Amino acid sequence: MGGLVTVQLNETEVLKIYEEKIAEMLKDADKDLVFWDSGELTKRTCMSWSTIQNTFFYDPRFVKRKIGGKWYFPAQETRQFLEMWIREQRAR
Repeated sequence: MGGLVTVQLNETEVLKIYEEKIAEMLKDADKDLVFWDSGELTKRTCMSWSTIQNTFFYDPRFVKRKIGGKWYFPAQETRQFLEMWIREQRAR
């Protein structure tokens, strides 16, 4: 008769590995992009535009420029901000 297998995970370690993998993937994806537009930002964050506006869009640390009628976000600075922002959310 087979026995049950019990697996225990260290949640903090799993989150750390998850964050490192996301950062690695974002870094690879950002190699060719200098700016993101609002469509790219929603794609990268998996958030709707209204959720972005309700959570971090108006944070003074979030760098953005409106040119004509379109928002642009520097890719590298935006990625760094998002990584900082998500770590702050875990602390809440």
